[in-house]
Amino acid sequence: MTKPVVTRFAPSPTGYLHIGGARTALFNWLFAKANGGKMLLRIEDTDRKRSTDDAIAAIKDGLSWLGLDWDGDAISQYERADRHREVAHQMVDNGSAYKCFCTPEEIAAMREKAQAEGLPTRYDGTWRDRDASEAPEGAPYVIRLKAPLAGETIVDDQVQGKVKFPNKDLDDLILLRSDGNPTYMLAVVVDDHDMEVSHIIRGDDHLINAARQTLIFQGMNWDVPVMAHIPLIHGADGAKLSKRHGATGAEKYREMGYLPAALRNYLVKLGWAHGDDEIMTTEQMIKWFGFDGMNKAAARFDFTKLEAINGQYIRESGNAELLSYFESVANQIEGGSFVMDNLNDETRPMLLKAMPTLKERAKTLINLAQGSAFIFEQRPIPMEEKAAKLLDEDGISVVKGILPLFESIIDWKPETVEACIRDYTEKNDLKLGKVAQPIRAAVTGKATSPGAFDVLQILGRETSLNRMRDVI
Repeated sequence: MTKPVVTRFAPSPTGYLHIGGARTALFNWLFAKANGGKMLLRIEDTDRKRSTDDAIAAIKDGLSWLGLDWDGDAISQYERADRHREVAHQMVDNGSAYKCFCTPEEIAAMREKAQAEGLPTRYDGTWRDRDASEAPEGAPYVIRLKAPLAGETIVDDQVQGKVKFPNKDLDDLILLRSDGNPTYMLAVVVDDHDMEVSHIIRGDDHLINAARQTLIFQGMNWDVPVMAHIPLIHGADGAKLSKRHGATGAEKYREMGYLPAALRNYLVKLGWAHGDDEIMTTEQMIKWFGFDGMNKAAARFDFTKLEAINGQYIRESGNAELLSYFESVANQIEGGSFVMDNLNDETRPMLLKAMPTLKERAKTLINLAQGSAFIFEQRPIPMEEKAAKLLDEDGISVVKGILPLFESIIDWKPETVEACIRDYTEKNDLKLGKVAQPIRAAVTGKATSPGAFDVLQILGRETSLNRMRDVI
């Protein structure tokens, strides 16, 4: 009988949800969804000095924003320490681990001797085959894995292929410290077994851990999960993605105005591909996702590409849907608070009406906030320097000349307003730009914005006329 697919995302709560971690979570989520399985969330909070509740909340918030839900309650690794200790002692009982009574001074001496001889600084196995009764009564000890000394440990990885590790290079690593606290290596294996994890999908920087953890699984005669070690994300310079490359936390991408669906689409392309497909719905990702599309090489993060994908998602979003999402995150993005402070029953329909035009010019929601700011300005509206230059003597003359014609329009329709402007242009032997630009500057305070015909319709008759009167 085939085991049900269970994946897990297991972050350490020492900060925000790293964008690399977000991609790992996405791959686990997609694989689980693609195979009718579950993705579990395990918080690896054994480092008590660095783990914080705020970080746990930030990780959960980042996953939720990205639309990556997990099954059941999040599991705390720290709270399972008793179970980890139990397994360590079981391994001593079955002979796959042993108690090591070496003092810190003896360990330090081993390292110094190895360094002096140019050898790896591994534990030398002093207590590997000795009986614990030889130790002084009540002496502190650690529990070490009794790793094989010869042969190879093989990790049959779904991405990296069959990777062989000479056992002579693998240490008798510590499973339980002298203070009774389990190590990361032991805790991960016990948790993966108890959570019935079938597939471990994580960064390829854990590949060496896979060999060590395989030995622990084997020491308990447990099934080793299927492993897939995915390539890391690098910056444009080829170095591992870090703060110096820009935003690394998922919440920063929300603040920069990216849509979660667009970020998911971009992240899935970092290390995985489905033919030449660039834009994919979530449903398509789930349908197509598998290890056969994985790339071994590190992926490079490209903000320009992300912006292009995000812009396409913005353009293809429904107007009301996009406005609703914009409202939910506006206070977290640059310029968004100004919009929200002035969004009311009068201005909200204007913003909705403006969406088709604003979407065409926006690559992020920050662009959307900036582009829509003219709607919410209070009279008299502030005037940008370039807009003020358009309202020179000739520009003001145009506004003065066309204002009475606008005032005579009762039915403020796009075609009626456009016909009025074109008629004024022809009668005064002016180019359209010489008329449209001053009008746009007068009603928006900006030199760049949606076109004059559009902004006049967005703002409506009374707001447009009042702003033109203020300028005059």
